Amino acid sequence: MQTRIPCVLMRGGTSRGPFFLASDLPADAATRDAVLLAVMGSPHEIQVDGIGGAHSVTSKVAIISKSKHPEADVDYLFAQVQIKERIVDTKPNCGNMLVAVGPFAIEAGLVPAKAGETTVRIFNVNTQSLVESIVQTPGGNVTYAGEAAIDGVGGTAAPVKINFKSAIGAVTGKLLPTGKPLDVIDGVEVSCVDVAMPVVLMRAEAFGKTGYETATELDADQELFRRMETIRRKAGALMGMGDVSKLVVPKLGLLAKPRHGGAISSRFFVPDACHKAHPVTGTVCIASACAIPGTIASQLVTLRPAPQGIIELEHPSGKIAIDLDADFTAGKPVIRRAALIRTARRVFDGHVHVPENVWAGAAQHPARAAA
Repeated sequence: MQTRIPCVLMRGGTSRGPFFLASDLPADAATRDAVLLAVMGSPHEIQVDGIGGAHSVTSKVAIISKSKHPEADVDYLFAQVQIKERIVDTKPNCGNMLVAVGPFAIEAGLVPAKAGETTVRIFNVNTQSLVESIVQTPGGNVTYAGEAAIDGVGGTAAPVKINFKSAIGAVTGKLLPTGKPLDVIDGVEVSCVDVAMPVVLMRAEAFGKTGYETATELDADQELFRRMETIRRKAGALMGMGDVSKLVVPKLGLLAKPRHGGAISSRFFVPDACHKAHPVTGTVCIASACAIPGTIASQLVTLRPAPQGIIELEHPSGKIAIDLDADFTAGKPVIRRAALIRTARRVFDGHVHVPENVWAGAAQHPARAAA
């Protein structure tokens, strides 16, 4: 016997993973995590016994429910399922998976669709932050067809507009978790910034890199990962996050001056692989860091004065643009707007099966029992 769980596989931005209603999963966090490991097929390097894609951007899960927050329609809990370890990390947010939350919530009946566009107010449980998602709903139905294109995904689709409403100090509670825009760890200058996602920013040249390498080239350099992971763990302690050896945050960014007309070049690590494009939350953080005096990003960015408006980050698959309106020079930093246009797609829906000894869900939900 196996336990049968309703599931929708969604692509959000340049990530992909299963979406669940919270009511269809165990309420107990430990049992829930065991279910998610079984769903994805972890730990195993190719996740052959589950639906994970053997890459960090395809080993992600979104759990959605009606929100009790007065300014939100739905709650979004993100889970990063490690591929080779029995770890489910719910500390970070994922902005790419976030892109698919609005369409999923509407089609799940959690938010009524309006004619033309529907705004879905999302509360990210991981970071306790609010995000607005504007979904195309002509005739009161979600559409995935459109002319918007994003680097890292083939073809075009309907645009989904994402606006981060409360991104400062998403995990640590501080814009600059170490209290400074610049620190030195193991002889390498770093900037630890927490906007939408805590990220440790470094110059690519500090590791003998140009900052223009492909993701495949960087993934092949195991010595690079060893050095960066040592710095990441020490940075995590400096940021007040304790032992981060079993966490996927803080993330890592190797930066360089742009060479394709953007504001800055970024190679983003998640952290055990280089992202083949660029994460949404990482984009919010790095674009913000460009506007924070004294950070490595502000020293490399080509825009002067401090960037506002449309900021383009160059990444291995092209560019990602963000519309930023923020002030980090005042006594109390503020983000008035941090908006991106992304795309999403419903890939398939149905049921995913997990062994009954992982979760005997049929006891609570008899209709899920399946031989």
